[in-house]
Parts: sequence; structure tokens; C-alpha cells
Amino acid sequence: MFFSVIIPVYNRPEEIRELLESLKNQSFKQFEVIVMDDGSVDRADEVCTAFKNDFSISYYNQPNQGQGFARNDGMRYAQGDFFVILDSDVLLPAEYLEELKMAIQKRELDAFGGPDAAEQSFSPIQKAMDFAMTSFWTTGGIRGKLKDPAKYQARGFNMGVSRNVFESIGGFVDPNKGEDIEWSIRIKKAGFKLELVEEAFVFHKRKNTLISFAKQAFSFGRNRVNVSRYHPDAIKKVHFLPTLFVLFCIGTSVSGLLGLSVFPFQLSILILWSLAVVVDSSIKYRSIIIGIYSLITSFTQLFSYGTGLVYELIRKQVKG
Repeated sequence: MFFSVIIPVYNRPEEIRELLESLKNQSFKQFEVIVMDDGSVDRADEVCTAFKNDFSISYYNQPNQGQGFARNDGMRYAQGDFFVILDSDVLLPAEYLEELKMAIQKRELDAFGGPDAAEQSFSPIQKAMDFAMTSFWTTGGIRGKLKDPAKYQARGFNMGVSRNVFESIGGFVDPNKGEDIEWSIRIKKAGFKLELVEEAFVFHKRKNTLISFAKQAFSFGRNRVNVSRYHPDAIKKVHFLPTLFVLFCIGTSVSGLLGLSVFPFQLSILILWSLAVVVDSSIKYRSIIIGIYSLITSFTQLFSYGTGLVYELIRKQVKG
């Protein structure tokens, strides 16, 4: 068997049903599915049983320990040559596994990370969240396109490793808090070949409220600092750009309140950036409404990540 698809899930049986439906429709059939129910009250066993005639599927329910450790257990149960790790809130295009297999063999990859996108049926706010997480104007587009795919740091919603990688260096060392980024760095430092595979993208159903999206982005900023516990070089200058954006917005507000001469220049930069976000998103999704939503989610993402990073840095210093 070539692929073992490993999916941690927590209290999301209907969500996992949609993902399993997309696996049922894969053009490449040499795979098994391992669902790790991480201590859910609302279990997914009946959902998984409904697919037992469509592909090989195993369901395990265990006490809650966090998604990173649940994935580790899933890899220990796996029978395939290559482990594909997915979050339960994604959907797969029909050619996903086929495209991934071709890339692994052609490029001789030991590990991979794939990008995410918004499916046509997603709500306007979900599409706006996707824009905020993937666009050039917020993240530099580094989650989906890179001139050098070897520079990519895989994320747990869509990543994978060969059996050899797992047996050589082990799995995740944290249950959450940037455990996927830490693993990516460790994989590369061990000399394995991990690259972005653009063709192996997933449709990612992001948090469905602005508040939950803000909390997630705030935790992403904190997680980057947590990863630096294991890899001091994990924080680079680019990760401070959201914080600089926050400071620039605050500085613009102060300049306006004090009537400083620099205010018109600062304001014009913010207006141009805002227009770029709205226009780019409106063209991408063919909707001015989504364009406006994208401006809101972009501000939310940058402010939340930027403040989360600083918060955790200060907290780290205070704790000594």
C-alpha cells in the first residue's frame, strides 16, 4: 500500500464525513485511512463505519492528548509507505493523491507540504479568511507558491512524510503550538528532502466566525515563539512584519490625533494597501462583497498574529 492517510478528529463527526467523501472519490485507490478520535464526546465511529466498503479505514478512540500526539499514534498504526496527514476540516480534489504520488516519485521527496484554497461552495467569510491567510498582501503568498519549494515549512492541515522519515526522527514533539513547523524544521535538519507540492492542494474550511479566526491567528503568532524553544533560528525577520503592520497602524492613528505632518503620507499608504486587498480579492473571487470581507479578515489576521508573537515573546522573557 502506498499511502496511509492519517486524520485526527475532535468532536467533528460531520466534518470528517465530508473529508471521507472526498477520499472516496480519489482517482488513486492505493491508500488506507486511519482516523484518530482524540477523546471526542461526539464520536465519529459510526461515520467511519459507513465507509468501510469504499476503502480500508481504521478508527481509534483514545483519551484526549492533542492533535500532534494523536497523529503520532496514527503513524504507528499505519501500513503504507508514505504517511499523509490531514486536518479534519479539509476537502480533497479528486486528483489529490494521484498528483501527490507523481510529485513524490518524480522529485524523490521524503516529505511534502501542500497549500490550501477555498472551494467554490464555501461561504463569503470563509473565502475571505482563505484570502487573508494566502495572499501576497498579508503573508507574501508563501503558503502556496515559492520560487524555491525547498524553503517551504509544511503545515499539519496538509503534509506528509515517508515511513523512513518517521522511523528515523520520530513524530511530533508537541501536541499543538506549532508542532508541524517544528517537525518541518527537524526533518530538513536531518537531511531529508521536504518541498512544497503546489499540485497537492486541499480545500480548507477555516474558522467560521471572525472571533474564532482572530483567536487562531493570535495562537499562530504565539506558536512561532514556541517553536523557537526547539529551534532558536525559527523566528526570522519576516515573522515580525505583522507586528510592524500593527505598529504602523497605531502610529498612523497617533499621528492623526496629534495632527502631525506625516499623517497624510501614512494614511495614503494604508489606503493603497486596503485598495489592493479589496481589488485583488474581488477579482479572485469575482465578488466585491468578498473583497470587502477580505479587508476585514486581512486586518484581523495581521493584528492577531502580530500581537500574538509579541505577547509570547514578552511572556517568554518574563518567565526567564
